[in-house]
Amino acid sequence: MTGHQYRDLIASYIHHNYGPHGLVVYVEIALGKTVIGKDRNIDVFVIRPDDRKAVAIECKYQDSLGTVDEKIPYALQDLEALWVPGCLVYAGKGWSRGVLHSLEASRLAAFCLPERDKLHKSRQTRELDHMLAAVFGFWDLVLPANKRFRR
Repeated sequence: MTGHQYRDLIASYIHHNYGPHGLVVYVEIALGKTVIGKDRNIDVFVIRPDDRKAVAIECKYQDSLGTVDEKIPYALQDLEALWVPGCLVYAGKGWSRGVLHSLEASRLAAFCLPERDKLHKSRQTRELDHMLAAVFGFWDLVLPANKRFRR
């Protein structure tokens, strides 16, 4: 899978599962400057027009060892500098153990790998689902009803 295919998979997943709840998905949106002064392009930008809440999502897919590892610390730092909530969504088996540990430990990163054909919520999408719930208040979509406490 290429980086653009992964970006489109994430955009499709969000549109399919959260579009009916009022979210609008955009891809490749110019949004200010990076921490080193370059024009910033956001892979996936999600907004809820009703209250103007938004989140910027950077997508990174790595299926073989390569140089994307070196870009992760910069990408996380750049997300911290955004004026809106941001998240780095990642998948693939080509991450070095050190970078994978950094991604797993970061509150700004979420693993997500939806099935291309079904686009349904699963264990493989729950980190992204939880981030979207936190930003947009969609707790009813991620909290299991059978876990609700009842006397």
